[in-house]
Amino acid sequence: MDFAAVIFVETLYAVASLILISLGLAVVFGMMRVINLAHGEFMMMGGYATIVAVKAGVPIFLAILIVAPLIVGVIGLVVERLVIRHLYGRLVDSMLATWGLSLLFIGLVTMIFGNTTTGISTPISGFQVGNYQINGYNLFVILVVFVLLITAYLLLKKTRLGLIARGAMQGAEVASALGQNPDRIYMFTFVAGAALSGLAGAVLAPLVGLVPSSGGAYIAKAFIAVIAGGPSIITGILSSSTVFGVISQLFTFGISPMVGEVALLIAAIVLLRLMPQGITGRFFKGKL
Repeated sequence: MDFAAVIFVETLYAVASLILISLGLAVVFGMMRVINLAHGEFMMMGGYATIVAVKAGVPIFLAILIVAPLIVGVIGLVVERLVIRHLYGRLVDSMLATWGLSLLFIGLVTMIFGNTTTGISTPISGFQVGNYQINGYNLFVILVVFVLLITAYLLLKKTRLGLIARGAMQGAEVASALGQNPDRIYMFTFVAGAALSGLAGAVLAPLVGLVPSSGGAYIAKAFIAVIAGGPSIITGILSSSTVFGVISQLFTFGISPMVGEVALLIAAIVLLRLMPQGITGRFFKGKL
């Protein structure tokens, strides 16, 4: 029974972490059709912003939940105004530009912080379940993701701002004809995606050692989850992350963590082969 409880919590954490690292990318790609190859670097900068803020005396939860998303959101605003706004509708060009930005960010962070591993301690201690130890911070990650999903759903579904954003996603010309400014909507959407990426990096910072190239560890999983999820933003990312998280953890506990990573990749290949339009392209059509 104790082992089953550990598996349940760790599986929830695996699903939550996949949602966390993918949500910012899902917002930018799902709503703007911009492939942001600098997504991992936005996460990396969120982690560094958290570490710097904590070492400067800012309370750790304030640094994670407020400071890091704000800083990365401002960086996202600068990137959108200087680069991305000129590349809407140009998929390959946006990929090349954001790849170049990722290299730039890695170089700048390396110049400032060096190439050594840095990090902070988890602010929540573990607890005992029978003969097993569970990382208490994992429960915090699960809680953050739950609140994020509920907030994103309510914002997009129940508010005028969300309605305008979804309308611009489906037809910029129609939104413009109705008196809305698609350029401004895209700007706020990209900034929101960047801030979510910064929040993801900040939340995960106490669990990993950060180096300037850390973003590369996240980008592949994020893209797999977003593409496999399909056109629906929240339903897509939730369904794909659940499938991949459960499969990965089953093989991780049954065999080894390495096999769990391989199983996740194989599951993604099989799923995309069977459902090229993603899970919500086949199921949950019309869902947000």
